Amino acid sequence: MSLRAEQYWLEDFTPGRTFPGPAHVLDAEAFGMFAKMTGDAHPLHYDAEYAKKTAFGAPLAHGLLLMSMTALGATPLSNNVEDSMVAFLEQGGKFLKPVLLGDTVTPSMEVEEARPTRNPGNGIVRFAVRLTNQRGEVVLAGFHTYLIKRRAA
Repeated sequence: MSLRAEQYWLEDFTPGRTFPGPAHVLDAEAFGMFAKMTGDAHPLHYDAEYAKKTAFGAPLAHGLLLMSMTALGATPLSNNVEDSMVAFLEQGGKFLKPVLLGDTVTPSMEVEEARPTRNPGNGIVRFAVRLTNQRGEVVLAGFHTYLIKRRAA
C-alpha cells in the first residue's frame, strides 16, 4: 500500500521554497525516445560522426527535451498537487550551456510568486526552473506558471 502525498494549495507556495527533482542521465535511449515522440531526427542529436564536426563535438540534447525535464512532473511536487492543480499556463526558458549525450541533469523549481486571482478559489504560482549538469553548472534557466486552487475554508 502506498501512502498518498501531502497535498499543497496556493497558500503553501511561499517565495523561495524549492522543490528539487532527481538527476537523469541523458543517454542514447532518452535521445531516441524523444526523437520517436517528436520526429526530430537531426543528425546533431544522434550521429556521433556528424556531431564531432560541430562546435559541440558530440551529440547535443534537444532543447525541448531539456525544457520538458523542468516540468512539474520532473519533481516529486507533482504528487503534492493532485487535488489543487487546475492548469499549466505558461513557460519560458534560456539554454545557457550545451548538454551532450551522457551528461546528467537535475531539475529544480523555486517559487518566485504566489498570488490569488480574481476568482477567490484559485491563484497563480510562478516558479523559476533550472537544470544543472553533473558539474553543478546551470544549463537551462526559465519559468513555469500554474493555476492552483486555494485551500478550502
